[in-house]
Amino acid sequence: MNEWFGELGMFLAQLLVVVALIALVMVVVARSRSGGGERSQIKLEELNARRRRRLRRLRLAASEPAARKRMTRAFRRDDKTRGKKGDADESARSTVWVLDFHGDLKASGTGKLAEEITAVLDASSEGDEVVVRLESPGGLVHAYGHAAAEMDRLRQAGLSTTVCVDKVAASGGYLMACCADRLRAAPFAVLGSIGVVAQLPNVHRLLKRHDIDVDVLTAGQYKRTLTVFGENTEEGREKFLAELNTVHDLFKRYVAERRPDLDIEAVATGEAWHGTEALSRGLVDEIGTSEAYLAERMKNAKVIALSIQQRRGLAERLGLSVSHGIERSVERGLEALDASRWQKR
Repeated sequence: MNEWFGELGMFLAQLLVVVALIALVMVVVARSRSGGGERSQIKLEELNARRRRRLRRLRLAASEPAARKRMTRAFRRDDKTRGKKGDADESARSTVWVLDFHGDLKASGTGKLAEEITAVLDASSEGDEVVVRLESPGGLVHAYGHAAAEMDRLRQAGLSTTVCVDKVAASGGYLMACCADRLRAAPFAVLGSIGVVAQLPNVHRLLKRHDIDVDVLTAGQYKRTLTVFGENTEEGREKFLAELNTVHDLFKRYVAERRPDLDIEAVATGEAWHGTEALSRGLVDEIGTSEAYLAERMKNAKVIALSIQQRRGLAERLGLSVSHGIERSVERGLEALDASRWQKR
């Protein structure tokens, strides 16, 4: 009998734990759905201070144990001195605002970039600079046209703008990059690709072989020039190509207006060049990495990285964690597979 009561008590305790967990989940979900509070938050990091902290840690690690206390006291005195005269010094120094853009096919980060540019325009003062660390292989014309228009707002506001390309700014990515006053690229960064491409599969002959008809009905002579299922005509192909050339002309004109010394006809061939080659063709102004440039600017300016991030609910955070875990597992598997080619057998 006592054993039965013990098992019943254990069952009830477990049931209470399950009910409490369900209630907790329901409360969290209800709060996330309530929509209360701001959905985005601004993140600021002074890169000068981060670099100073890292330097101190390295010096402490490299010093003898007996000297670490003296060094720590010296750091504290330096902080006090900096604090006393900091207000005057900070007001006299200009600010370098650092933004990041990592582009995909749809330039889906444009909305975030637009908000960050608005924040910088609201907070900037005369003499400030904006550095955009840009990485994009290009994508949809209208999406990157929008992104470039957001970049143009910095120029129109009179803010000195530098774009740093460490890896790639091609096609639509270069459309954005050319909006800057200065364009800096790493030696092996890929730039250019000033061209337009479109490809469309057509399965009309396959369908016809199986006696399948597809009717494409349009109102307007050129509502559809090329289709996937219907029979394409030479007239449609010529019109489609003419539209591509129109977009290419707009692309060339846009770049030429922002880089007037560039021989646009020589570089608007759809080709891409590495950093040093791009410099010789006038596509960039100088060679170097973004980290080296920011380290140089830290000598006489306060450098602040600015990012606007969306707040995510619990379900989104859990989903992202699972997704990142799966992606990382796949990456590790591919890395191991690639490394196995070099292992001795």
